[in-house]
Amino acid sequence: MHDSTPPAQKPVAKTDPSNATVDFQQAIVRWFEKTGRSYPWRETTDPYAILVSEIMLQQTQIGTVLDRQYYQRWLAQFPDVATLAQAEEDAVLKAWEGLGYYRRARNLQKLAKEVVANHDGKMPTQTAGLLALPGIGRYTAGAVSSFAYNLSAPIVDGNVARVFARLFDYQTEIDSTAGQKQLWAWAENLVSSTNPRAYNSGLMELGQQVCTQKNPTCTECPVNMFCQTTKPDGLPNKTQRRATIVQDEHVLFARRDGMLLLAQEQGKRRQGLWKLPERSLTELEGGAANLVYKAKYAITHYRVTLHAYSGEDEALDGETWQAITEVSTLAMPAPYRKAVDHLLATEIDGFSLVG
Repeated sequence: MHDSTPPAQKPVAKTDPSNATVDFQQAIVRWFEKTGRSYPWRETTDPYAILVSEIMLQQTQIGTVLDRQYYQRWLAQFPDVATLAQAEEDAVLKAWEGLGYYRRARNLQKLAKEVVANHDGKMPTQTAGLLALPGIGRYTAGAVSSFAYNLSAPIVDGNVARVFARLFDYQTEIDSTAGQKQLWAWAENLVSSTNPRAYNSGLMELGQQVCTQKNPTCTECPVNMFCQTTKPDGLPNKTQRRATIVQDEHVLFARRDGMLLLAQEQGKRRQGLWKLPERSLTELEGGAANLVYKAKYAITHYRVTLHAYSGEDEALDGETWQAITEVSTLAMPAPYRKAVDHLLATEIDGFSLVG
């Protein structure tokens, strides 16, 4: 027989959030105003600065964005939409280097150009106007609306989805069509009309700090009296993940007259970024190339082993060359940057590439 008794550490719900909306909102706001963490984007109401933070944080941890100074450097280099709109794409991609998912950077610049061209250089103040901009989805529009303008706009990100799934003991997969529809319905019904900035910030922070994916601290939750689930660790449910694909990647580290052979990516994911040119394993093993570097990296559901070979390449026609002294200024995916930096600082076949 299934035991439905709540665990000792999980307080029993006393009411449904939908039946006490104001009380729920106030509990979130009071908790956030008392314990909310300080981030640079929470210290401003500049919609552009807030937008940059939201785009960066879509696929990247807060610690990475702040500790490695990505957010600070970006705003120093591109302090407003006008500066970003006028920048060279290479400079934009270089500033984004290491964050991955480079389409985000391109969309930011595309958005900046749209704002300059059609909005007099000013970000729209309404959610509908924000949604019409390139690369802006429902969550980002709601985040900018509430955080910059304090407008009552719903938001649903991964943290909010987890909080809602547990609050309502929701068993449907949250990434399904039905799941997304329900989550957004709750977000619209529960969003504060008096202090949406603090409410939305608190809701996200709750998922980050208390209602965590593993081992949530339910006794510390400011809204545990509203939480319907008895087994928070079992929620949310998600559709089955895509299978992991293991791949080998073989590239050439070739030099000639003090120049390093690099090629620009043509695929959608990394278009325009620089990398060591790929070669087939047959081509590399059949010549005088030697394996000089090997490393593993992951991207989405791919697990890749990068193999770099050193050797002269006679088939240079159509390839793009860059001088070694210029390599540091080029935008390059992190796995290739790590490989190139290592190889440039290493003697290969008795030839030093340093200096």
